[in-house]
Amino acid sequence: MSLTLVCSVAELPFNQAYRVVLEGVPIAVVKDSAGDVHAIGDTCTHGDISLSEGFVEGNTLECWAHGSAFSLKTGQPQSLPAYEPVPVYEIVITDGNVFIDPTVTKEIPV
Repeated sequence: MSLTLVCSVAELPFNQAYRVVLEGVPIAVVKDSAGDVHAIGDTCTHGDISLSEGFVEGNTLECWAHGSAFSLKTGQPQSLPAYEPVPVYEIVITDGNVFIDPTVTKEIPV
């Protein structure tokens, strides 16, 4: 596992996506209104659009261009036009810092 320091939890604003690129992999990091931190693929599967430029609503991140929303927990699309999920990455929080390994995605049961 190759964990990379992304930021501190305190640096993340609530309900906004923060874009990072780790080893060439674009990832949207989000701290939801409950304070839980999520990391999902930053590229909408409907179009080559950065999801981190979109809107966090509840447990979803919505693409600003076409309105597809993706679950922060599973990466599954919650609305059309997207029908393919985005990857969800494992996060390790240590001493208030967020670490992500861009080569490790969560296995999400369908």
